[in-house]
Amino acid sequence: MTMDPEDSAQEVVCCILCQDSVPLMYCEVCDIHLCKDCVEKHLLDVYKFHNVIPLKQYWGELNYPKCRRHHTKECDHYCQQCDIPICTRCISRKHLGHNKVDILFFFKSKTKTLQSDLCELEKSIYPKYQETASSIPVQKADLNELSKKLTSLNKREDVWNKEIQTIIKNLNKMENVIAHTVSEIRHSIAALKKILVSEDIRLISEYKSRNAEFRKMPPNLRVSLTNFGPREINIDQLIEEFDSLSALYFKTKEQDYSMLTKGAESFPPDRSLMDVPQVITVINTGYKYLHGVICLNDENVWTNGDDSIKLFNLQSELVQSIHTKTGKEPRDIAVTKSGDLVYTDYHERTVNVVKNTQVETLISVGHWKPHGVCITSSDGLLVVMDNDDDKQTRVVRYSGSKKKQRIQYNDKGRPLYSSGGIKYITENKNLDICVSDWKADAVVVVNQAGEHRFTYTGSPTTTVVFFRPYDITTDSQSRILVADCYLHNNRIHILDIDGQFLRYIDNCQLLGPWGVCVDTRDNLFVAENDTDRVKKIQYYV
Repeated sequence: MTMDPEDSAQEVVCCILCQDSVPLMYCEVCDIHLCKDCVEKHLLDVYKFHNVIPLKQYWGELNYPKCRRHHTKECDHYCQQCDIPICTRCISRKHLGHNKVDILFFFKSKTKTLQSDLCELEKSIYPKYQETASSIPVQKADLNELSKKLTSLNKREDVWNKEIQTIIKNLNKMENVIAHTVSEIRHSIAALKKILVSEDIRLISEYKSRNAEFRKMPPNLRVSLTNFGPREINIDQLIEEFDSLSALYFKTKEQDYSMLTKGAESFPPDRSLMDVPQVITVINTGYKYLHGVICLNDENVWTNGDDSIKLFNLQSELVQSIHTKTGKEPRDIAVTKSGDLVYTDYHERTVNVVKNTQVETLISVGHWKPHGVCITSSDGLLVVMDNDDDKQTRVVRYSGSKKKQRIQYNDKGRPLYSSGGIKYITENKNLDICVSDWKADAVVVVNQAGEHRFTYTGSPTTTVVFFRPYDITTDSQSRILVADCYLHNNRIHILDIDGQFLRYIDNCQLLGPWGVCVDTRDNLFVAENDTDRVKKIQYYV
């Protein structure tokens, strides 16, 4: 196979022994590639059976995808920037200068990904869904039994029974959701097995993992009781205090996919950070001032800047453009689990949702000005906001448009956040609430109940240059990533779940990194304010 000059610096399949020559042979037993000069050396291992065949013969058994642009051509390369297979004609035209790899290298790498996904589905995700599903009928039976015993509460009996029935109704909905997801998981397992057996490059290249979606399991519901008795209980107060529907409240704990059945492997694995992160895609947005980015999915990202919000694919093609109601730039953007766009309007003092290109006001915050917004694991909202005179800052949790929780002070009654300034917010996988507080030069993290956990004020190596955090996001490993573009910092801070500094991403020629987000594969997207470009960065091995 001849190497194209454009691929001289790209990663290709090389001879496993000399690590230099282009392989023309393949050992089916050892699953390795060999150049002609190294075949004899490989066969010297007389204690092992070998079956070396021409690589073309092995390739001939694989089903290559046809090029999307040149339909008579087979794809022999894969463009990592555009995430599609390409033919030799595409290399020197539309994909000139892109990061490309040999399709066989891609095939091997993607096959390992499929095998890992299949193992995770069978050994981790599917058993945990089954465990959750089996617990719901038991809880419903317990609640029905409790309902029968409430006759001793006299006039409170009807109220409590009504609340119990509400909870049972919610459990029924959850049961239906889990049953549907279990069916989807079974289908994904069957499809993965079929693709792996086929060794079809076309099918493997088109495969899109759903494991990240399935890992977002519904809360592990456990119903517990408050202290029942004949005394009067203020239900409204309990609803306010426990963010629940009744004095029977759910102790919710997000399912941890690493807590597996006995003997199962741990998934997702504790992935290592790359020593040298690399830019794999660059999206040109055309903004004058670019401030934010959020993934709609692994192929499209929403961006905000100037007076609009734009949706781009990975090829820098504009898919959709939305103008705000006020004609001014939104402070922050987010995407709901159903794919609706949400943005905060600092000037109108509203949180808005875009449905079918129509902008609707979801929340009016009165005399408060909303900054950052994020979607929670339960598909609610967390909004960080300042009051009109910039003397108070708080985080408010919403379910739909209903206010459910307010976080403003620590246990000593002191403000958690500085007043005024730029602020962004995200929820970690352990349900911690992380706020980047630009004016305080800090990242402030509280737990789900609003109790202060830690404050990060820069790495131990930060001595002279200030740490000024902008946007913030978290990944599948609960690591926290913070953009820092103050003066010439131009870097991303990576922290662990407890706020310990791990390392910087500062080698990707970042210029004014302002907005950040990650996709389902833990690729980092960085919106550069200085260049108006979005860079997709791989930082995990």
